Amino acid sequence: MSIRVNDQYVSSFIRNEEYAQLQPMVNAAHELLESRTGAGSDFLGWTTLPVDYDKEEFARIKAAAKKIRKTCKVFIAIGIGGSYLGARAVIEFLKSPLYNNMKKKTPDIYFAGNNISAAALDELVRLCEGKDFCINVISKSGTTTEPAIAFRVFRGLLEKKYGKEGARERIFVTTDRQKGTLKHFSDDAGYETFVVPDDVGGRFSVLTAVGLLPIAVAGIDIDALMKGAAEGMNAYNDPDLAKNDCYKYAAIRNILYRKGKQTEILVGYEPYAAMLNEWWKQLYGESEGKDQKGIFPASVIFSTDLHSLGQFIQDGTRNLFETVISVENGGVSFEIPNDPDNIDGLNFLSGMDMDQVKKTAMQATLLAHVDGGVPNVLIEMSDRSEEALGQLIYFFEKACAISGYLLGVNPFNQPGVEAYKKNMFALLGKPGYESMKADLEARLE
Repeated sequence: MSIRVNDQYVSSFIRNEEYAQLQPMVNAAHELLESRTGAGSDFLGWTTLPVDYDKEEFARIKAAAKKIRKTCKVFIAIGIGGSYLGARAVIEFLKSPLYNNMKKKTPDIYFAGNNISAAALDELVRLCEGKDFCINVISKSGTTTEPAIAFRVFRGLLEKKYGKEGARERIFVTTDRQKGTLKHFSDDAGYETFVVPDDVGGRFSVLTAVGLLPIAVAGIDIDALMKGAAEGMNAYNDPDLAKNDCYKYAAIRNILYRKGKQTEILVGYEPYAAMLNEWWKQLYGESEGKDQKGIFPASVIFSTDLHSLGQFIQDGTRNLFETVISVENGGVSFEIPNDPDNIDGLNFLSGMDMDQVKKTAMQATLLAHVDGGVPNVLIEMSDRSEEALGQLIYFFEKACAISGYLLGVNPFNQPGVEAYKKNMFALLGKPGYESMKADLEARLE
């Protein structure tokens, strides 16, 4: 297995009998998931997705990615939330957060439609000037404000630069299979389309066309990514906590939550893990944060954030725990040079590999934080490969589903997300929201 949960840094906070007491609830959650009888059962397509996916579409994704790599210097992925975070997380984890600045044979990849920022949109428009570019708009409906605005802008730029016929060859759409504004518009315009599955929610969609097309454009082996996820699917199917690390992680989270640990901090020790942290935060925050329940998902990148948030984690409010991802084989060596003058006093590190120093810092931090009263769950990842990351993605998705059921919520809906949208539409004067507008404006006075 590429993923292993090491519980030695949480063992002093959880008694063995607490796992035994929770086991019947885990069995019940497992049965809800497997029988598809639990809340949100219409959105369980992700559970078998690693083996039960559309092979014809998968081949088209690879063909489209090859075409994009051949014809474009810049690729713009337009989407928000689950239509954005998964792809970016995988690209930065497997390639680099500096991907666009590196020498490569694949296009630069930028992400648009994930904010309401004039400055950010203007910068992306200027980055495309004088360059061949393609876009992939990702939206179930096509009417979500942020990506819809970005699609208007970049579609207009493509049509101005290449004409409608030429633009058609550079616009790729990932949307509903049959219905919705964007689907109908794309069919009429003749764009190549890919499917957002009806039974896979946005935050679980990274291994569908939603994430796979941008990932493939970056030159990442999507076959290996799916293979790793399939390995996870096969491995994480026994409800016994002693045999299933995925379920054990879900159990640990819930046991600690019941002890007042209401914040979970996902810890990465590499800058390339930052966007994976962001994807994880949406996955768990949107799945569990409802009915006035839930563990608040936060994240840090150490050792960077040890110099900013380390003090709070070590000595602050004891309502948190950490989940640490350790990549055992990072694939890169960097020897620390010797300084004959030893002006920084660090010659005791001369000749050491920087990865060794990082792992020592991680061990020191684990011990310090446990001593400070912070439980730590260590997730050991074999290497920085497509297979290992595919397995980790499935690990987090399934643990999230089990954890949500243990918490007593529907892990697959997001009713609270709509509240701000309704207020925004009313204040902006969208037709149909007139009755709300006056009341909202009065409240803002």
